[in-house]
Amino acid sequence: MSEPIDLRAVQQPIKQAYRADAGQAKITLRVSSRENPGGPMACSVDIGRAIVEAQAHSGVGGPGTAACSGDLLLGSLAACAQITAQLVAAGLGLPVGEVEVTVEGELDLRGTLGIDAAVPVGFQAIRAKFAVSGALSEPQQRQLRRLTEGYCVVLATLTNPPPIEVSWETKPR
Repeated sequence: MSEPIDLRAVQQPIKQAYRADAGQAKITLRVSSRENPGGPMACSVDIGRAIVEAQAHSGVGGPGTAACSGDLLLGSLAACAQITAQLVAAGLGLPVGEVEVTVEGELDLRGTLGIDAAVPVGFQAIRAKFAVSGALSEPQQRQLRRLTEGYCVVLATLTNPPPIEVSWETKPR
């Protein structure tokens, strides 16, 4: 378990600034990807603070030695759920020892490979499992769950997807 933090003290000036000027709370996260020397089966994803190497899954012919896009999606959910649960527990002063989040997603790659038009492309099911250690009462467990599920940005985005705008441009080589 990490050092305890006074989450209210850390977030208080941030919340105060956002209440005074709601525009400060609006941010844009930007991620870009480019084909890397690994050819069409791989790319580099620049998240602004790190580069993540990604590859096509071995189930569609990729090498399978790096994260595939599905891994990155599920990893985003696991990371967001993990951090949200930890922040909620810290903010409420709950006696939580460790939080572990495991996320699984089921795909039928026949859809991705265009083998069967009746099989959808994408995940057909996603399951997130939380394992929390600590001496939590039933009401504390319910509160941790309700607030974690309520404030997890990735979970909220997947369960209530926003409109996605897609644009294309052609560049000369």
